[in-house]
Amino acid sequence: METFAFFFEAIFLSIYLYTWDRFKNRWLHWLLNIPIIIGSTMSALFITSVNSFMNTPQGFEIVNGKMTGVDPIAAMLNPSFFVRAFHVVATGGMTIAFILASIAAVKILRNKFPGDRNYHLKGLKITMLTGLLFSILTIAAGDLSAKFLHNEQPEKLAAMEWHFETESQADLVLFGILDPETQEVKGAVKIPGVLSFLADNSFDTEVKGLNEIPEDERPPLIIHYFFDLMVFFGMFAFSISILYFILKKFKPGIAEHPFILYMIALTGPMCMLSIEFGWFLAEMGRQPWLLRGYLKVAEGATHADGLSLALIAFALLYAVLGYSCAYVLIRMFRDKPAELDVKQNEALVGGK
Repeated sequence: METFAFFFEAIFLSIYLYTWDRFKNRWLHWLLNIPIIIGSTMSALFITSVNSFMNTPQGFEIVNGKMTGVDPIAAMLNPSFFVRAFHVVATGGMTIAFILASIAAVKILRNKFPGDRNYHLKGLKITMLTGLLFSILTIAAGDLSAKFLHNEQPEKLAAMEWHFETESQADLVLFGILDPETQEVKGAVKIPGVLSFLADNSFDTEVKGLNEIPEDERPPLIIHYFFDLMVFFGMFAFSISILYFILKKFKPGIAEHPFILYMIALTGPMCMLSIEFGWFLAEMGRQPWLLRGYLKVAEGATHADGLSLALIAFALLYAVLGYSCAYVLIRMFRDKPAELDVKQNEALVGGK
């Protein structure tokens, strides 16, 4: 199903790009975005469904060591699916918006074509607004995720926050360095009671500590660093978008100052890194389980031959694809002003 969604997206993306200057009605051409959005979103949802099943499996029963009563729909719509799907779609939209904002900012800073400046300024405003809106959705998704983990995967929440003792009014721990032997955290910023509040909207909520989790079922504590980096980079982009619009409202000239543009240029790469750190957090936070509560990674590891060769082959394939894609795009747009493309499109729409 995910492969079908991927090809659906890819086919319409190809049509969209190939017919860029072939539609007299530009809005009709723009409508080709809709199947692209549907296909890419469905692809993300199918992938997230499988991954969520690994975290909160359901839709089957184990009787005498055998799986019975399989319900594929129940398995796909498992308890963590909706929360994680919301998080994936929100962060995806946020990242796309800030990547485009970064490109616009860099183009304004290093623009070889003076006539393009207004075009990139408009693009910057639209993408920053989109990034801000998706940032708010991402914050809401993060809040829902914390509450879900508190109820369904308390060991992951405790490991993320280096929370060892079960207690109410639990502190939110940011940054710091942990001594795993003494469980002492040094150099951290501790916000009193906030972890309890995030867990259930009350500072008196009791949050389960790692010391209540069997040692062989505790996630690796390194995930705290991934959590910190994910949140820091995401909040950086969110903060810069707010600053941009405040300046745009009260000090328009400063909103396009090189320093602000350099900060905006950082938001795209930071959001990409934030997503990667988020996946490290999600996957390592599930350890040692492959299928939580049923199958551990050590029990499900494959002994098939040739996997190293397959890994190398895929790495080479994607290296070639990545280089080829970058090469073609750079050759296509390096010496082509956006202003020319806009004028050609306007002429086409006008029937000239």
